[in-house]
Amino acid sequence: MNIPNWITFSRLLGLPLILYFLHDPTPNHRLISAVIFLIAASTDWLDGYLARKLNQITDLGKFLDPLVDKLLVFAPLLALIELGQIPAWGVFLILFRELAIAGWRVNPQLTGSSRISGANFWGKLKTVSQISAIAVLIAPLPSSWTTPGLILFWVSVMLTLISGLIYVWPQNADKMSSSTEKSISA
Repeated sequence: MNIPNWITFSRLLGLPLILYFLHDPTPNHRLISAVIFLIAASTDWLDGYLARKLNQITDLGKFLDPLVDKLLVFAPLLALIELGQIPAWGVFLILFRELAIAGWRVNPQLTGSSRISGANFWGKLKTVSQISAIAVLIAPLPSSWTTPGLILFWVSVMLTLISGLIYVWPQNADKMSSSTEKSISA
């Protein structure tokens, strides 16, 4: 455990508070939840920056960071389902992608490497879109923000699915071409 990994772990501390305040979603509680969520989400950038700057990128960090990101995203999404603000099937699509890619990332037989790979550009874009959508949906904004919040949610669902396909497609294509080359040369 190094400083960036401790920062990553600290994001978990906000989750119980976010869920507690969203359980009784008064405007004040929504504001508190949104602030805690945004502070926790901002540490995602900080831990990555420090890991690179201090040359402390570790396999633990590559594993822990996306796991904590997923928990930080799913906790408020589940609360938003309970509040009737978003449909469960949209969250299910995100959950399906996240679990599939998490399994893919840590399985050396699928990736062709025993190292845990970090998130690519599309994975980071997906995370930013999810955080933006959640922040808008839990914030105590006027009702005129309902549609933009839902649009952001569906954009994040689409980016989540696209990033998952992009994550596995090149690796799968590389493996198939490598297998083809081996069978041709044999």
